[in-house]
Amino acid sequence: MSLKNETRQAFRNTRNFYREYTRGMTPERIGKEFQDDSRRLMELYYDAVGVRPAEKEKKQPPVRIFKLISSLLLRLTPARRLALGFSFAGFVIYLLGSGPLATLMLPLGIIVLILLLLLELLEKSDVMKEIDLARDIQISLLPGSVIKHGHLEFASFASTASEVGGDYVDVINTDEGTYYVIADVSGKGLSAALYMVRLQALVHLIIEKLKPDPKELFLHLNDYIKSGKKDKTFVTACAAFFPSDGSPVKMCRAGHNPPLLYHASRDSVSELRTSGLGLGMTNTGVFGENLKQLSINMQPGDNLLFYTDGLTEARNPHMDQFDEHRLRDLFELYGSLHATTILSKIQIAVEEFIEGEKLVDDITFTCVHMHPAASRSLPKDHGSEHTAAPVAHDHSLTSRKIKVSGKIR
Repeated sequence: MSLKNETRQAFRNTRNFYREYTRGMTPERIGKEFQDDSRRLMELYYDAVGVRPAEKEKKQPPVRIFKLISSLLLRLTPARRLALGFSFAGFVIYLLGSGPLATLMLPLGIIVLILLLLLELLEKSDVMKEIDLARDIQISLLPGSVIKHGHLEFASFASTASEVGGDYVDVINTDEGTYYVIADVSGKGLSAALYMVRLQALVHLIIEKLKPDPKELFLHLNDYIKSGKKDKTFVTACAAFFPSDGSPVKMCRAGHNPPLLYHASRDSVSELRTSGLGLGMTNTGVFGENLKQLSINMQPGDNLLFYTDGLTEARNPHMDQFDEHRLRDLFELYGSLHATTILSKIQIAVEEFIEGEKLVDDITFTCVHMHPAASRSLPKDHGSEHTAAPVAHDHSLTSRKIKVSGKIR
């Protein structure tokens, strides 16, 4: 029988506990978390006293402190407010009183505070489990990272700023063709995520019943969103329909970021900018008057990039934004590559740019690639309501691309 060195085992357990307890405690992460906590405390303060950061506070300091304490206490349940009051009363009795009762009140007050803290932590843990479940459900509703349908390939990337997000992306196949929808619900967090699920259900219902073009889809969506008079939420969106017969792609933009189209034949990038207000911002009559549908003659080898503003508004520690120009430069540089490779290049560029900074908004983008195998099925020219025209681009970047083309193609 072998003897176990319990002292050594205890030391190992202590060391493992120490490693688990101090895991992630790097100076950079601790500093950033202190900044985040300070910002949250300031938001709590401004919310409690009823002013915004840019406004001048009219209340006197004692009044502000009273409102802050009152706001914090009202966040507790009645039973916990009673327990907290008992704890504070115990501290007062200990400080001002004498005798065995006063001595006993100090440990009782500390025990009550510890129990309150544990209850709050357990409640937070339960809430986080519910949010994790909501996140899993939301992720299950998103399309796969790579979807192939006929001569088209859709490669998508999504990352939320919080546990759940308000960005929506979908690829819906029908007998007539493939629909692609990307949208950004105003706000973020759980409320935006719930609205996103509602939006997805509406999109699938409308497409299944009506098989509309993108403009008709947005008109019906705006009717649904504006049906709730108290609903102040609005949605920016972009939708495209890729017909199965190879006719031009139809696209509409409802206040969303303009997609980018890489022309393989010209080795250039166009910005597909059309007019359109966000969904839910106005009545459907005005909305329809401002909404224009675009017809795009995608050719074999072309790539189409859709994205939400979280991508271009991603910030680094110096508060600089990734911006549209940097994204366009990347797309011009890598636009001739495969869709999944383009997504990987953009993802790496964003990660290097933000340097570990927390996202301020959800990031979602999709690259749609048309395979060369579709060349015979595509017509050369079609009449359309609007036709995409190339936008002037930086020729110096094109020259730089030619120099490194042997490495990236």
